[in-house]
Amino acid sequence: MIQPDKVQTEAAIKEEENYRFRNYLKKHADEEKLDGQFLRLHEELFEDYDCSKCRNCCKIYKGNIPEEDVARDAEYLGITAEQFIDFFLEPEAFGGEYQTKHKPCDFLQEDGNCKLGDCKPENCKKYPYTDQPERLQSLLSVLDAVGICPVAFEIFERLKKEYGFR
Repeated sequence: MIQPDKVQTEAAIKEEENYRFRNYLKKHADEEKLDGQFLRLHEELFEDYDCSKCRNCCKIYKGNIPEEDVARDAEYLGITAEQFIDFFLEPEAFGGEYQTKHKPCDFLQEDGNCKLGDCKPENCKKYPYTDQPERLQSLLSVLDAVGICPVAFEIFERLKKEYGFR
């Protein structure tokens, strides 16, 4: 598996190849089969992968907090919802959610864990979304993840081998 500090550079080197593979999949892959392949590889690779040793996703993205989670998250941290918003959040441009004020994410701790514990937003829990259905329709977002997440990078490389792509 590629090291977290090398994934962005290696993905940039493979960017053209990855886009060609994406186009190949769009034209040749069966959606159900591809979803099954993504799910199988996701489960296999994440079984032994410790995300807290990487957290590229938390370092590169701001966290998104749905408005309906604010009170629960604030309570988890032992502060009021107003304090939670004031300390950590800013409204997202398109409304309905907040985002953390800073990158890396304001909830990323030095040990790689999230200050929000089990209250971590669903979008964070699901990242890089490689176990979600309809991957054929969202291959551009998968390509974004390939440049950030070592597991997503490895999934894409293994899929290339499975499809005999080069």
